[in-house]
Amino acid sequence: MPRGTAPGRAPAGWTRAELAALRPLRTPGRIQSFVDALVYRAEDDPGSPRRVLAERRANCYDGALFAAAALRRLGHPPLLVDLQAVRDDDHVLAAFRERGHWGAVAKSNFAGLRFREPVFRSVRELALSYFEDYFNLRGEKTLRNYSVPFDLSRLDRLHWTFRDDHLREIAGRLDGSRHHRLLTPAMERALGRVDARSLRAGMVGTDMAGVHAGP
Repeated sequence: MPRGTAPGRAPAGWTRAELAALRPLRTPGRIQSFVDALVYRAEDDPGSPRRVLAERRANCYDGALFAAAALRRLGHPPLLVDLQAVRDDDHVLAAFRERGHWGAVAKSNFAGLRFREPVFRSVRELALSYFEDYFNLRGEKTLRNYSVPFDLSRLDRLHWTFRDDHLREIAGRLDGSRHHRLLTPAMERALGRVDARSLRAGMVGTDMAGVHAGP
């Protein structure tokens, strides 16, 4: 079991074919590569990890659920971290710890909002690493809050790994969990815009059907 993780047995229920598909995902980096290869799910219709595996499609939320389930098979607790934004979509990470440091696996429509190596000393540091790459189409830097890690094993009774029934309820609980501010009001007022080059770089491969239109 990786250092710095709590014991968390993965639930039984995966089929033999599903386990064969999951078996190569032996590191967080390999899980990220699998998640990157999924087609971006532009519609608001999240699927369970089982459905993501079957359809090979995901958005940031069900991509994080899938990554959390895959990380759990490696011995990590299934943890989500919610990033909240203004005038933009929120983002969800599957967070993990190795050797006492935090990293994340994430599905995103934007290039800079995906994997993070486990080199961050706190969840706050991890969240801040997404700040410069978190912007809307107007070039505003929109990230504002991050949640404490949300342990999905508390909701195993909802069968989130294999069923879609309660995924919206789980999203509501995640959104309502304890969040912390990243910026002071003075910092927010002083923010500049993202430059055109960074904007283009962050949107390499973006599916415009899944981009927040904003007011």
